[in-house]
Amino acid sequence: MSYKLKSAEVIHKFIKAFRCPHCESPFDVVDSKSLMCRNNHTFDLAKQGYVNLMTRPSKSHYHKELFEARQKIMMESDLYTLLHENVAKTIKEYSDHPRTPLLIFDAGCGEGSHLQKILDQCRQIPLQGIGLDISKDGIVMAAKNYKEPIWLVGDLAKSPIADQSIHVILNILSPSNYKEFKRILVPNGLVIKVVPGPNYLIELREALFGDTKKGMAKNEETVELFKKHFHLKDAIPLCYTKGLTPIEFKNLVQMSPLSWNLTKSDMDVLMERDCSEITIDLKILIGRNQ
Repeated sequence: MSYKLKSAEVIHKFIKAFRCPHCESPFDVVDSKSLMCRNNHTFDLAKQGYVNLMTRPSKSHYHKELFEARQKIMMESDLYTLLHENVAKTIKEYSDHPRTPLLIFDAGCGEGSHLQKILDQCRQIPLQGIGLDISKDGIVMAAKNYKEPIWLVGDLAKSPIADQSIHVILNILSPSNYKEFKRILVPNGLVIKVVPGPNYLIELREALFGDTKKGMAKNEETVELFKKHFHLKDAIPLCYTKGLTPIEFKNLVQMSPLSWNLTKSDMDVLMERDCSEITIDLKILIGRNQ
């Protein structure tokens, strides 16, 4: 069976979870190759199995090389293993042995590795992953590498997800849209948002800028905004240091937005530095839709 046909079957099984981004009406799967709404807005499945649900052209800052580097870091190192284990534990505690699959929606999934790693940790409970990103490059890579989730190119501000259809939203180091999150979550649904702490990739910031504050997020404001929209059930801090091989360090630099504006010569100088250790400093915010 082709990837397109397999994906059409999975989407058909969960078709009530999707809506047309143009007119917000329900979808049907037509001829195992397209999503069509009652107003005949039609979106074809790509041969890789993903669906592009963008209503207008968009340009993402995230490019193919960045996603390739991120995929290698996620799948070939244990840099983010503790994050995936903690998120999976939260989902398991929430699930309470459901009879039907829980829908796990990764908002801003990039090339899909976070979602796939978390799903791998939750094999004992029925789940269906859905990953959405505005970057077509990221979704193409996700669809090529990971066949179980449903992959969508789409705009979080005009989400193609139906009202009250998602049980768990993942939002990992990515922008949020809390209005949309509240709309698509079931009552008492879960939001798991991962934000960077003050020492996140601090060695990389020092190497790039000689200033550990540059590019640093303000966690307090993020947490307060989160609490305005969801009942904060827990805030789990994760802070640890991991050793990196030179190849892993190169991939980390290439995947980080911190290095976007570097010239090639600056990048070459950076690669010659000894950054054999890197700090991961994250906070996992767990909220309920109440």
